[in-house]
Amino acid sequence: MRKIETNIATGLDDKQVSDSRKKHGSNHITSKKQDGFLKLLLESLGDPIIKILLIALGIKTVFLIQSFDWFETVGIVIAIFLASFISSISEYGSEKAFARLQAESAKLKCKVKRNGQVAEIEVEEVVVGDIILLEAGDKVPADGILVRGNLTVDESSFNGEAAGVEKRVCNDWNVPEKANQVYRGTVVYSGDAEVCVTEVGDKTYYGQLAQEIQEKQPESPLKIRLRGLATVISRIGYIGAVLVSVSYLFSVVVIDQQFQLSKIIAFVTDFPVMAGHILYALTLSVTIIVVAVPEGLPMMITLVLSSNMKRMLKNNVLVRRLVGIETAGSINILFTDKTGTLTKGKLEVVSFMSGNLKSYHSEYELSKVGKLYPIVKDSLLYNNASRYDTSHHAVGGNITDRALLEFIQSDLGYQKKEISHIPFDSKNKYAITTILDDGKRLNLIKGAPEKILPYCTKYYDENGNIRTILSKLEMNRKISSMTQNGIRVIAFATSDKVVNVTSFRDLTLVGFAFIKDEIRSEAITGVQLVHEAHIQTVMITGDNKDTAMAIAKEAGIYQSPDDLVLTSDELKQKSDEELKKILPHLRVVARSLPSDKSRLIRISQECELVVGMTGDGVNDAPALKRADVGFAMGSGTEVSKEASDIVILDDNFLSIAKAILFGRTIFKSIRKFIIFQLTVNVCAITLSIIGPFIGVDTPVTVIQMLWINMVMDTLAGLAFAFEPPLVEYMKEMPKKKDEPIMNRYMKDEILFTGIYSSILCILFLKTPWIQHFFRTGENYKYLMTAFFGLFIFMGIFNCFNARTHRLNLFAHLLKNKVFIATILFIIVVQIIMIYFGGNLFRTSGLTLKEFITMLIFASTVVPVDWCRKLYLRKRGMIGGV
Repeated sequence: MRKIETNIATGLDDKQVSDSRKKHGSNHITSKKQDGFLKLLLESLGDPIIKILLIALGIKTVFLIQSFDWFETVGIVIAIFLASFISSISEYGSEKAFARLQAESAKLKCKVKRNGQVAEIEVEEVVVGDIILLEAGDKVPADGILVRGNLTVDESSFNGEAAGVEKRVCNDWNVPEKANQVYRGTVVYSGDAEVCVTEVGDKTYYGQLAQEIQEKQPESPLKIRLRGLATVISRIGYIGAVLVSVSYLFSVVVIDQQFQLSKIIAFVTDFPVMAGHILYALTLSVTIIVVAVPEGLPMMITLVLSSNMKRMLKNNVLVRRLVGIETAGSINILFTDKTGTLTKGKLEVVSFMSGNLKSYHSEYELSKVGKLYPIVKDSLLYNNASRYDTSHHAVGGNITDRALLEFIQSDLGYQKKEISHIPFDSKNKYAITTILDDGKRLNLIKGAPEKILPYCTKYYDENGNIRTILSKLEMNRKISSMTQNGIRVIAFATSDKVVNVTSFRDLTLVGFAFIKDEIRSEAITGVQLVHEAHIQTVMITGDNKDTAMAIAKEAGIYQSPDDLVLTSDELKQKSDEELKKILPHLRVVARSLPSDKSRLIRISQECELVVGMTGDGVNDAPALKRADVGFAMGSGTEVSKEASDIVILDDNFLSIAKAILFGRTIFKSIRKFIIFQLTVNVCAITLSIIGPFIGVDTPVTVIQMLWINMVMDTLAGLAFAFEPPLVEYMKEMPKKKDEPIMNRYMKDEILFTGIYSSILCILFLKTPWIQHFFRTGENYKYLMTAFFGLFIFMGIFNCFNARTHRLNLFAHLLKNKVFIATILFIIVVQIIMIYFGGNLFRTSGLTLKEFITMLIFASTVVPVDWCRKLYLRKRGMIGGV
């Protein structure tokens, strides 16, 4: 064991911190390197679509080596590279932004001794020699040795064993045992201790295993479903491509030769002619495959999520697992904690009532009553896991401990020796600290009144004298009155006898602390929002029944006489079947235990409900993991965050409602993109399949197809990725967790608009009265240029159709500035291609009249889709995607 310079009592000073960092390094863990841009670019060039285009280009080169248009070839190669480059840079930027935002928002903090004071610092600032303060729920920030206290630690991430590992103070620093050491990345189950840091960063045990421990986030269920949908559509496209090629060749080789064998043989053996038809058949196949295979579909979820990350973080929502935000929009029932989530979490002791029923509203008032004050101060000060930091703010412990500590603000010297401490447990609902008071052992007990008061036979009067309790009726009446007004009550007592966790007897009552935690005004808004979203909210709290009901009423959770409020004991008495029957009416669970959460989740899931659960403590971790969506609080323990899918950074219920809204928005954005893309697919496939048999040659070139493909995938994906979260989404019923991506509304719009677009394209190319608008007598290229513009501008108008089910296509348009910018970019590039594309894009500049005529034909998809929407409205089908 190397020598470590530190001071256990005061910790390191600023100079020692700097020297230690220079000598031993920082506490930064080298993370796995993200895939670079070049690797993504090479992977993009290996995309099946790009391969098919390159193969087709190679075949074309071989067949037409002498008369081949090398200018077009180079142009196509450049276009392929640009398409891959833009796709790769978009993916690279999205993934990098996603990783950076997660890393910044997930920074952990820990408590250390610095310059003789307790300070809260970021984990990466920890250095060798630091004295770290650990308590239940903390994640160990570096390897170290215990110098005070004891812990039970979860080391399952290293050894795979679920049982907690006991840790004790090291007696010999030269030969420390494993039982004296804690390791970075492990989690404290129980206890509290001070630890001297011995290793930091990559030198920790965790750091040495970092490359094996760090895993790439698995593909989310929605992304897998999108990939499955893309695969099905792709197979249809591939089969269609083969059928069209075979049908075309059969038509020219057999049908056109009147089924005469001699003519067929003569035709086939005419190599240049046959080669031209084979090349044309391959071009048809490539056309269908390029427009039919939605290779960008699986990436849509990453694009949508990365584009929404900043917006979600601004709303204090950090997504840890993609499955969490995907499933959030489907939640049917939400179990929520009270403290800090529905309430402000800033507990304040509004008064202290002594055993003779006198109330004191400040420490100053208490200090005027003689010998009772020191007893109250000891009860609040020693039986407390909180301490003041350098800024004189209470840190550590739970928020109740911090509130009690802040009630006693003066003369905070810890002059009495603490012998033992049994921390508060949600099952037992009390804590015990044993101190030496004038050489005598004294047990300080705090907890729920119903756990303490029944065992109190005496109380302290104002002068600190012990009196016999004659009646508890008035005490209970006062407690009941306070709890019915939403006030939390904590009882304090002492005993000079041996006290254990199984029984109390003959306690002396010190008094009661009345603690107020105000409801957040925004939480009331959040509860209302969730209620309108047809989501049942159930508040789970450790408060007694009266306090819980009062707060639930104020928050808007308890609204009707039919609503149920049950205690943990009442819940336990009901069978699973009984609980399933009353579950729709359940609104509050009071005096809850961690096991209640797990049971309620199981029962709800058996009722085929999608369950959301909030939590912040060590005991909440199993429930957070079991829920369909686990919401951890930003101020919660690290173990609860590790178990969660989403972290609510401000602990606010309204932020949970916003997370649900974002979940619904993301799913809708993906569906809107699918409507747009598959509408283009239906049009293109229909045109490619029917066209050759009615005399419509390949209407677009390979390089034009690349531009169309870019519009369909990368640019359209970007446009729809920033769709705003609309409150109207919260008025809809939750989607089923496994609901198919394609619903009836989408299929109808895709087929209806897609088929209309196909008919319009065929009429545009084959109808003489349309052709005469585009100087076909002078040059057929003007018509083909107009058709290229028609196809792109139809897509642009369809973007507006797809993004809203309303008749007003500009509804909430200004909330998606990226959509506007993307559409303008496509329009500008398309105009440049039409007027300056030349031979490369097979375009010739249109006159203003021709351009406006083309736009008018393209815009007809809007009134046609209006007719569909009006028809659905008359039938009462207004829901959209």
